[in-house]
Amino acid sequence: MTSFRDALSQRILVADGAMGTMLQAFDPSLEDFEGLEGCNEVLNVTRPDVVAGVHDAYLSAGADCVETNTFGANWAALGEYEIAERIEELSLAGARIARERADHWSERTGRQRFVLGSMGPGTKLPSLGHVTFGVLRDGYRRNAEGLIAGGADGLIVETCQDLLQVKAAVLGAREAIAGSGRDVVLVVQVTIETNGAMLLGSEIGAALGVIEPLGADVIGLNCATGPAEMSEHLRYLARHCNVRLSCMPNAGLPELTSNGARYPLGPSELAAAQVGFVEQFGVGLVGGCCGTTPEHIAAVAEAVSGRPVVRREVASVPGAASLYSHVPFSQDASYLAIGERTNANGSKVFREAMLAG
Repeated sequence: MTSFRDALSQRILVADGAMGTMLQAFDPSLEDFEGLEGCNEVLNVTRPDVVAGVHDAYLSAGADCVETNTFGANWAALGEYEIAERIEELSLAGARIARERADHWSERTGRQRFVLGSMGPGTKLPSLGHVTFGVLRDGYRRNAEGLIAGGADGLIVETCQDLLQVKAAVLGAREAIAGSGRDVVLVVQVTIETNGAMLLGSEIGAALGVIEPLGADVIGLNCATGPAEMSEHLRYLARHCNVRLSCMPNAGLPELTSNGARYPLGPSELAAAQVGFVEQFGVGLVGGCCGTTPEHIAAVAEAVSGRPVVRREVASVPGAASLYSHVPFSQDASYLAIGERTNANGSKVFREAMLAG
């Protein structure tokens, strides 16, 4: 048996693809959702056979890792259904299903498979004051505790849109890992929009400057765009990130049609893009996000699975990051000022505090 951490250092690993569309293909009933239509995590309890079927489809296609059906098993998302108290229950159930199927395919094929505990962004942005940091962190800790207890080899904090939400999720996950006493790998993936920044305006340098010091084992990108739009952001990570890289793009930019969203990238095209990322940027964990299917993952697995990870020459850039950008700690002859702009005219409380020293 090889640990997930060791496997990441030895070869390219292929993760699975989209979960939500696969679940919908089984046409679960409102009763399956316990009346909470759209709450996919409830299916971990009511229809474990359906969730297991999704995992089997990807494992059969050649995936080394499957993500748990827990993308929304967090305080914010479950809170909208008024079932936030079920975070641990649904996380545990989702991880147990994935663990059982991964172990089944490991034994069946003689190739070890792994489980990634999915931790999604939720629906509340702490940088905009939707929720306090502590509440979010504690909710993510419960999410992670359930996933670890269910047998996850790694935790994947994904589709991140707000760097403060990232910090809450990572700190909650690390508390859970420390409490478990197990070696659980922590993957963090941000989502860069077509404008070249995260939803709240953070560029990739700011994201790396915040996430890497928090202790993530793997940093990467997922969702929002196809591989073409991710290329330059991956190039930055390849040059400056000291930990392993991951990439799980959509099957291209979605196109709105009369039948809903359509993703234009076929399996061979996604596979070709991932080959380029593996060879050029040293990406070691690849997979798919929205619009990707077992056919996409089969093509990716055939193209890159088992290859050694390409070594990268990394030039770290020490600096500080705001919500928006990374400022290197480099200077010419002038001094480098680090601080926050304040306005004594805009706040009576601040003005009095300033005058009081």
